[in-house]
Amino acid sequence: MIEVVVYCNPFVISQKPWNAWAVNGKMVLVQLLLPLYDNEGKMFPSHFFTALKTELTENFGGITTYTRSPASGLWKEDDDKVVYDDIIIYEVMAEELDLDWWKAFKLRLEVHFKQDEIVVRSWPITKL
Repeated sequence: MIEVVVYCNPFVISQKPWNAWAVNGKMVLVQLLLPLYDNEGKMFPSHFFTALKTELTENFGGITTYTRSPASGLWKEDDDKVVYDDIIIYEVMAEELDLDWWKAFKLRLEVHFKQDEIVVRSWPITKL
């Protein structure tokens, strides 16, 4: 096994072992909806996303990124103001959902991207 070391990666919480093939194909699909721009409308630097891709690949053995055509997100804030955001989607498959790890990772993302919330969601799936 080759070990890859990434220095100054803000997303490193712990090195989790991964297994790309789950028993009976039962896995969890986890999606991260990531903003392309900060709250002032400035695009996040590409190294933010590169570091995140590296970390998720190391932890889960692979990643799918939907980056060619950003998705649009709309939501209402407390004062009924509609907020718009361009997002990209990263997703990984995991053998099981480690809620404590994902909650800590989500918090790290929210701090790093300076967001009130970053949506991280999961579904049980069967890998065929």
